[in-house]
Amino acid sequence: MVLTALATSIVLGLTAPASAQAQPAAATRATTAPSIAPATLSATATPNATGPNNLPVVGDSNDDVVRLQQAMVARGFTLKGGVDGVFSARTEATLRNLQKAVGLKVSGTVDEATARFLGLIVVQRLTPESLPKSGDQGEAVWTVQQALINNGVTVKGGADGAFGVATTVALGTYQGRKGLPVTKTLDHATAFALGLVDVAPPAPVAAVAKPATTKPAATPAVAQPVVVQPVVAQPVVAQPAVTTAAALTQLDPNALPSRGQRSDAVRLVQQTLINAGIEVKGGADGVFGLATSIALGNFQASRGLNASQAVDFPTAQVLGLIPSLESLGIPQIQVFPVQGRCSFTNTWHESRGTRLHEGVDIIAPRGNLIYAVVDGTITKVYDNASLTGNGVRLTMADGTYFFYAHLDTIAPNITVGTVVKAGQILGTIGATGNTTTPHLHFEVHPRGGAPIDPTPVVAAVNACHVTEPRPQP
Repeated sequence: MVLTALATSIVLGLTAPASAQAQPAAATRATTAPSIAPATLSATATPNATGPNNLPVVGDSNDDVVRLQQAMVARGFTLKGGVDGVFSARTEATLRNLQKAVGLKVSGTVDEATARFLGLIVVQRLTPESLPKSGDQGEAVWTVQQALINNGVTVKGGADGAFGVATTVALGTYQGRKGLPVTKTLDHATAFALGLVDVAPPAPVAAVAKPATTKPAATPAVAQPVVVQPVVAQPVVAQPAVTTAAALTQLDPNALPSRGQRSDAVRLVQQTLINAGIEVKGGADGVFGLATSIALGNFQASRGLNASQAVDFPTAQVLGLIPSLESLGIPQIQVFPVQGRCSFTNTWHESRGTRLHEGVDIIAPRGNLIYAVVDGTITKVYDNASLTGNGVRLTMADGTYFFYAHLDTIAPNITVGTVVKAGQILGTIGATGNTTTPHLHFEVHPRGGAPIDPTPVVAAVNACHVTEPRPQP
């Protein structure tokens, strides 16, 4: 059950036919595509320069080993001794753990498949007509994710080949840094800036050319400025307005500001509260103190939200500071899955021995109720399975399913084929299977595919503060 999205993308993208095609393609793009290993891949690299013969091996001590070690650490693997640039037995052991966790051949060497996964070879170029979008999976998405990583942007969960919320957020971060319109999609301009396409988008070319021709033309003829001025005004005025607005009205859903912080993100929250008619004593000073907490509580109370006095996910959404799940193409749930009190943090893709964590763990006392998050059908029941313990799979009409694990008990009326309503009791919190801590392990699989980070999904309807049992539908 616990198959990682990383392993899925590797199986799809690194099969023998794909590997056979990769080398000729690399020969045509080695001179322009971004790479995480510039010391290895020069601008005049030959087709063989992207192959495994130029990758670090045991005993090496150089910058290429540093990049290898940094790539493993960035993907959540512990390297004893830290990044020291020496390909020692410790580096080899960590490499073996990574290969085993993501479904690669466990060799302890940097073969081509491992190098591609870690971004140590040149990424594939795309065309403006074939840019991946939210919900896509495969090598094209991996290419985008690796290009973002190569450009210093963190993609939460690493390059897993699945275009979900992590990739969307990373694209927005990159666009903000580069002064591009923050669309959080892979548009033509962003793909060109990332070096994924060769042809520049037409809009930026026109924006540069028009001012150059307009100024000389304005002197000899009176009629020309009248015609040309509006054309010049649009790119000069509108472009910065889009960029500035996008940069000033978005937060990172994975790094919402908290009490005690001083940052532009805090200032953005404060200014947004003020714009909504909420007093923030001291104004938008960028300091998250008592005044900001009180203002948040007042806003939450006025909107019928949980008055947590914190910038939680629902509050950030209502303030318009993060995109809605619907706009990102991510499944939404109607009901929080656990009776409060409870707690959870984002542990997506954290290491669990030889595998990666693919869900969110909602910690609650044994016996707390577990609810159906949507209307659907029970399509699988687990009875004291080795990892899952007691669990169920709840499936929607479009194939999207939600996986519940470690239940203490399953409600007696819940069997395969049972049609349930959102909020209906499915069972109780427990510690069955491979855990000793009472909690619910909860996964989200859009349209029956690979899991996505479920943290924003449950955070959007967080009800850990609600201790009363839900009325039954």
